[in-house]
Amino acid sequence: MAKQSTMGSPRLTFQKKKRWGLILLVMLSVSTAVMFVLRAGYDSSCDCGVGKGFDSVVEQKVVLGQTNKVKLVSPLSFMKSKVVLLVSHELSLSGGPLLLMELAFLLRGVGAEVCWITIQKPPGKDEVIYSLENKMLDRGVQVLSAKGKEAIDTAIKADLVVLNTAVSGKWLDAVLNKDVPRVLPKVLWWIHEMRGHYFRLDYVKHLPMVAGSMIDSFVTAEYWKNRTQERLKIQMPNTHVVHLGNSKELMDVAENRVAKRVLREHVRESLGVRNEDILFAAINSVSRGKGQDLFLRSFYESLLLIQQKKLQVPSIHAVIVGSDMSVQTKFETELRDLVAQKKIQHRVHFVNKTLTVAPYLAAIDVLVQNSQVSGYEEPLHIKARCGNCGRGRGECFGRITIEAMAFQLPVLGTSAGGTAEIVVNGSTGFLHPAGKEGVSPLAKNMVKLATHVERRLTMGKRGYERVKQRFMEHHMADRISHVLKEVLHK
Repeated sequence: MAKQSTMGSPRLTFQKKKRWGLILLVMLSVSTAVMFVLRAGYDSSCDCGVGKGFDSVVEQKVVLGQTNKVKLVSPLSFMKSKVVLLVSHELSLSGGPLLLMELAFLLRGVGAEVCWITIQKPPGKDEVIYSLENKMLDRGVQVLSAKGKEAIDTAIKADLVVLNTAVSGKWLDAVLNKDVPRVLPKVLWWIHEMRGHYFRLDYVKHLPMVAGSMIDSFVTAEYWKNRTQERLKIQMPNTHVVHLGNSKELMDVAENRVAKRVLREHVRESLGVRNEDILFAAINSVSRGKGQDLFLRSFYESLLLIQQKKLQVPSIHAVIVGSDMSVQTKFETELRDLVAQKKIQHRVHFVNKTLTVAPYLAAIDVLVQNSQVSGYEEPLHIKARCGNCGRGRGECFGRITIEAMAFQLPVLGTSAGGTAEIVVNGSTGFLHPAGKEGVSPLAKNMVKLATHVERRLTMGKRGYERVKQRFMEHHMADRISHVLKEVLHK
């Protein structure tokens, strides 16, 4: 059985209490700093996501009588008092809902009236949904039922309706019914999917009539354009590509050396990994499409290469963050069986999925973004036109990639999807092919980084610089603002 993280288990030694005290002190200081920034943002009617280097994005105004202070105006400030309805297919710890929540908080930060609808909810109380809904309520987001008169009235009176993911399209007919034509002209459709089974007419038949679509990467936008034309015989609306950005809260931790050191020590201690050991991580929900099986095969192959070449390197470990201990899937069972078969239980660690990835980013040395194909094979005539849209579609964007780069980590990613738009091959990390043909190249790249600490550090620094230049929250807010202005104008 692969080793399971014991993080959170009580130890009653004085040293452990002292360590926890230090962790709490550091995290309290970080949280206090974050809350101070948020409080200041709300008090001055500014976007709570404003960060350093914002002068190229925002207008600076000198407050009368206070010449030593400036007032930063968010690029989304024109949304003040606008009514926005956000419609999500689910509410979970996956990327789509969390991104929509982030947009909700950005809009609330500039004074917009934001309402939230979750289409699919499990029967009974769900702890994740309960926690996330309360988080939204605390930030002033109104949480509505997906059905009924209130949902219809809100959609009709809203200045903007954002449908999140292709699946949300079914809500239009199911709830709005005869009022669909009144709502479509103010709908912005935010699409994140790269999987073939989402291309169903009952999901996206209204796509050509909405005000616009927003997609996270250029390759995904091209994929949707070709697939809708070839398979569904419909046209995409005006489509905007919006690369994502890191939140201010994450950057606060990523740029806090003390916090990172303490988190690194604590996580590594819980995993049984020494400070000098090299830790590779895949941080995604455990599923075949995320490629954790191929990652583990590459990891095992890298161990063989090190042994065969008699390389002198510290002990290397792999951690998979994204398990679900309550419901172990068939795929995760396969992963654990593979680890047992290769007899690498002492080197491979599984950690439950979490909303808080910062401790693990602080603890690891290299991120492996190994997202794969969805299992759908394109017809040959579509492949010829779509290029990278067939096999090896990879991740639509991959938020964890830019989060890792913020922590100055090199990234080993598949040369497909949005990852190739983030990682500069040979500079901020290495790219390898998707699928089984990428197993050996990934293994070799892992050995390259395991044997050259300076290369790891240099790539990590370059990745951090790239994040500061392109993938901050204010960059994302600025890109989204241009989209919203156009949609509202229509």
